[in-house]
Amino acid sequence: MNIGLFTDTYFPQVSGVATSIKTLRDELTEQGHHVYIFTTTDPAAKHDEPENGIYRFPSVPFVSFTDRRIAVRGWVRALRLARKLQLDIVHNQTEFSLGMMGKMVAKEMNIPCLHTYHTMYQDYLHYIANGHIIKPHDVARLAHLYLKNMTGIIAPSERVLDTLQAYDVTSPIRIIPTGVNLRVYSKPDTPAQKHELRQKLGYEDNVPVLLSLSRLAYEKNIQALIEALPDILQHRPDAQLLIVGDGPARETLERQVVKMGLSDYVQFTGEIKNEDVHHFYQMADVFVSASDSESQGLTYDEALASNLPIVVMRSEYTDELIDDPAIGMSFQKRGDLVKGVLYYLDHPDTQETITKRQQKLHDISSEVFGQRVMDFYLECQKRLQDEQDEKKRQHHLFGKRG
Repeated sequence: MNIGLFTDTYFPQVSGVATSIKTLRDELTEQGHHVYIFTTTDPAAKHDEPENGIYRFPSVPFVSFTDRRIAVRGWVRALRLARKLQLDIVHNQTEFSLGMMGKMVAKEMNIPCLHTYHTMYQDYLHYIANGHIIKPHDVARLAHLYLKNMTGIIAPSERVLDTLQAYDVTSPIRIIPTGVNLRVYSKPDTPAQKHELRQKLGYEDNVPVLLSLSRLAYEKNIQALIEALPDILQHRPDAQLLIVGDGPARETLERQVVKMGLSDYVQFTGEIKNEDVHHFYQMADVFVSASDSESQGLTYDEALASNLPIVVMRSEYTDELIDDPAIGMSFQKRGDLVKGVLYYLDHPDTQETITKRQQKLHDISSEVFGQRVMDFYLECQKRLQDEQDEKKRQHHLFGKRG
């Protein structure tokens, strides 16, 4: 099958969406399919990489969100490429420029158009005029219009499904959580590799490290982790908080650390390469997150695949994911965050906890993810073909009557 993934963000841009798209592409390619990326230009990337199936369209930085980009032209070229590549499926990963191009391409070629709804936009309205222009009801209306007549929609979690149903989206929706490439994350680093990274970061091998890994955005609520650190230090004065990632909230978070007198206990790495991410999970002792804006919790899954317990803000997704203390704990109050972290620092892994995590990994593997998406592609192809056959039948029937 020839599949076109239309997205406004892709590597070298770093985000959960970019990771999800690459994971899907790798798995579908592993299954023997041909996958092509239609995305935006980026100052750090080649214009096109046809040998890798990547095609980029002229773009500009998004207003108030300058590390993301929006294509400004290219519809005719996108259609020409899609026909040349003989696409069987268009799978959109964005509601903006490339998503609109994808819809038009699918319509012109009379092929299925699917969409993955990655982003809970009501959590990001503050990026546009501090939330004074676009309101939650505008998001609902625009999402409803964009998703109208989609052949199929993928919701990465129950939370996304509930949101789309509240928006009165009527296209068929399937919950398919993004998977994790276990071939990368479950391969343990050697003690020497862990020691080398810890040494580079200035940590002794026995120092307990709490890992926060995400884009440094206000909706990630990283400030709550910093606020809780003094309570953790009362019990474990040697603990360290490592904040991996970059973003618009970094300067604010760094000022908070200085103001609270925590400079000796908090370190910011900035953005790291995607291929290095798994090493940071392997090196840490507990993964922590206070984000309440996660639509799929991809970093939670990556942590578990790295055999790292998680202490994260409670959500519908964590209610499904965390069904045993071996997996992790969720919290709503600071005190529970502190208790969760201290529990895992005081209770090293046993073979039983490791086994339980391994059992959980099958459902969140990239192989299962890729197969579920492919099954949905085939279902959508059949549905569209049935609809087209019915239209032909009705046309033939009424034509005879005429």
